[in-house]
Amino acid sequence: MSVAKMQAQALLNGGFTCVIYREEESYTSTERGVAPLLKWLKSDKDFNGFWAADKVVGKAAAFLYVLLGVSYVYANVISESAATVFDCFGIEYGYGHKVDAIRNRAGDGFCPMEQAVWDIAEPQTAYQKIQETLRRLKEQK
Repeated sequence: MSVAKMQAQALLNGGFTCVIYREEESYTSTERGVAPLLKWLKSDKDFNGFWAADKVVGKAAAFLYVLLGVSYVYANVISESAATVFDCFGIEYGYGHKVDAIRNRAGDGFCPMEQAVWDIAEPQTAYQKIQETLRRLKEQK
């Protein structure tokens, strides 16, 4: 097992859903989905060169990691399309399990974020689509 994978699993085992870290500096979250990534993007903190550990990474989250500028992502579960995004944008990654697509929380369909960016190839366009989708989902509640 690689050192990066061991570090990432140790961080996730601490009860966090998502962690961004570099040496002694780390940012953690227990929020689900893309929420922590959106919060970190809005913080204007420079995450270039940081590593990330995440429970689940679909294509939407992958685009957000590209925008954050991290250099490595470990995901317990990663979708094929997220791996493709990382390959296209030169982000190294590791994972526990790779799946065709991320399922929604009910398990009866695809994740709405994964669906929202399915045909998108550009991170900034994906970011806008993610925000639109979140607004629409909030309005439906």
